[in-house]
Amino acid sequence: MEVKERINNLRKLMKQRGITAYIIPTSDPHQSEYLADHYKTRVWISGFTGSAGTVVVTEDEAILWTDGRYFIQAEKELKDSGIKLYKIGIPGFPTYIEWLKDNLKEGDTVGFDGKTYAQKDAEKLEKELGKKGIKLVDEYDLVGELWADRPEPPKSKVFVHDVKYAGKTAKQKIEEVRKEMDKEGATHFLIGSLDDIAWLYNIRGRDVKNNPVVISYALISMDNAWLFVDSDKIDDEVRKHLNENGVEIEEYNKVKEYVGNIEKGSKIFLDPAMINRWLYKGIPEDCEIIEGTNITTKLKAIKNDVEIKNQRNAYIKDGVALVKFMYWLDKNVGKMEITEVSAAEKLEEFRKEQEGFIEPSFDTIAAYKENAAMMHYKAEEGKSNYKLKKEKMFLVDSGGQYFDGTTDITRTIVLGNITEEEKRDFTLTLKGHINLINARFLYGSTGSNLDTLARYPLWQEGLDYKCGTGHGVGFLLSVHEGPHSISSRPNTVTLEEGMIVTVEPGVYKEGKHGIRIENVAVIEKDINTDSGQFMKFEVLSYCPIDLDGIDVELLTEEERKWLNKYHKQVYEKLSPYLNEEEKEWLKEQTRSI
Repeated sequence: MEVKERINNLRKLMKQRGITAYIIPTSDPHQSEYLADHYKTRVWISGFTGSAGTVVVTEDEAILWTDGRYFIQAEKELKDSGIKLYKIGIPGFPTYIEWLKDNLKEGDTVGFDGKTYAQKDAEKLEKELGKKGIKLVDEYDLVGELWADRPEPPKSKVFVHDVKYAGKTAKQKIEEVRKEMDKEGATHFLIGSLDDIAWLYNIRGRDVKNNPVVISYALISMDNAWLFVDSDKIDDEVRKHLNENGVEIEEYNKVKEYVGNIEKGSKIFLDPAMINRWLYKGIPEDCEIIEGTNITTKLKAIKNDVEIKNQRNAYIKDGVALVKFMYWLDKNVGKMEITEVSAAEKLEEFRKEQEGFIEPSFDTIAAYKENAAMMHYKAEEGKSNYKLKKEKMFLVDSGGQYFDGTTDITRTIVLGNITEEEKRDFTLTLKGHINLINARFLYGSTGSNLDTLARYPLWQEGLDYKCGTGHGVGFLLSVHEGPHSISSRPNTVTLEEGMIVTVEPGVYKEGKHGIRIENVAVIEKDINTDSGQFMKFEVLSYCPIDLDGIDVELLTEEERKWLNKYHKQVYEKLSPYLNEEEKEWLKEQTRSI
C-alpha cells in the first residue's frame, strides 16, 4: 500500500468517527525516543523514517513536522507522497498546534491515540484548541486499525544488570526515590519511561532495538514497589532479583486497574511529559497530582563512581574497536569494494570482538561525501549506499551497548584529497569542539549557557548547525539521556559532577559534505576560588582525530597543545590492545603537530 492510499484510507476512518484532524506522533505508550516496530505508526503512515516528527492529517491536508536533523532526509522520503514538510524552529513554519488552531473552526474535532500521546501535549492541545471550541477525541488508534501486517509487540526476556556494573542495588535506588518523594510530599510515584524503570530496578531487556529496556510501567509507594510487565518475559533469576529488592510483579495490562485503586487523598508524583493520556485519565479524581521531571531521571543522570569506572573501561574497548576499523579502512579503501553499509557492518564486527558487547547503541551513521550533510543519514542496500573511494570524507557516528556502559562517538575520516573548503570546515569544527570540551565553567552553569563556546569559531565564518551540541548518555540505557543537554534551546538543568555528556559540533552543507567531531566527557570539579566552584569536562572517549583534515595554520597554540595531549592519551590507552601494525599506524595518526 502506497503512502497516498494509506492517507486516503485514514481519511475515510476519520470521516466515519467524526474527526476533522488526526495527529500521529512519534511515540509509544512510554514516550520513548526510539520505538519497537509495533509502535512505528508515523513511519507507516508517512514513509518518513527519522526518529522525530509529527504528522497531522485533515480532509485536504497532510503535513509532517520535524526538526533540523531531518530536513534533507524528510524532503527525500516525502517526495511524491502528498505530505508537506513543515520545519520545526524555522521562521515561517507554525507548530502543529498553531496550525490546527489557525486552520480548524469551532465545533471541529481533533483525534489522537491517548495511549501514545503524552499528557503534557494533550494539556497543550486542550489549552490552545479549547479557546476556539475545538473538541478532542483520544480513544482511537486509527493507524493501528488500518495497519494489517502490523508487527506484534516485542517479547524479549528481561535480564538482571548486576550491581558490579550498576554500583547500587535496586533496593538502595528505591530508598533514594522514596526520600525524594518525601521531599515532594508524594505518597506514590508513577513511572512510564522505560529507561527510568530499567535503571531503578537494575533490569534490562531487548524490547527496543539498540535500547536495552523492557516495555513496562512502575509504581512506587512508601511501602511497596510494583513492576507491570508481561510475565512471560520474567524468568526465575529475574523474579528472584526483583523479590529480593522488594519489587512485586504484576501483568503489564493491569497498570490502569492498580492506578485506579490508589487510595483516596493520595498524592501521586509523575512527569506529564512521560505519562500517556490514557493512563493519566485513570488516576482517581480525589487524588492530588504533583507534576515534575521524573525523580529517577534526575538520579540516574548523575553517575556513581562504579558506573563511571565501568564507563571508562567501555570506552577503552570501544576505542580499540574504532582504531582497528579505521586501520582496516585505511588499508583497504580503493583495493576492495567497501560501501557505507559494509563499512558499518565491519565496524560492528570489531565491536563484537570486545568483551561485554551486546549490540550497537543506535543505527550507525556511515555517510560518505554529501550524504554526511544529513545528520541522521542511514545507508541501506538498494536505496542509498555509496561505494567508498580514496577521496573526500567519510563520517561515522556510532556506539555500542556494553554491560559496563553505553558509548557514542563520531569521527570524520579523510579518505583522500579534500578541498580547501572541506579542510577549513573540518578545522572550524575541531576548534569548536576543543573550545567547549577544554572549557572551565562556574558551577551552576547549564548546557544552554555553554553552547555558544562550540559554535563561536563557526559563527565567525557565518556557519551554524541546526541541532544541539551535546546530550546526556545513559549507562547501558538510551544513548540520549536527560535532563541535561548542551543546546541553544533554553535549559535550566545545572551541569552536575558525574553527569556524562557528548560534545559534537559540526558543519553540514547540503549537496557538499558533512563534518562532525564527537567525544563524550564526564563532568568533574575543577578549581575552587573566591568566585566559587569551577567545573570541567574529563574526556572518556579515545580515538584519533584525522590530522589530514586539519589546516594547522588555523589552530591556536592552545588548541594544538590540547590536540597533542589528547592524541598522546589515545596512543597510551589503546596501543596495548593492538597488534604491531596497528600500533605503528596509530602512532602516525596521533603524532604531534
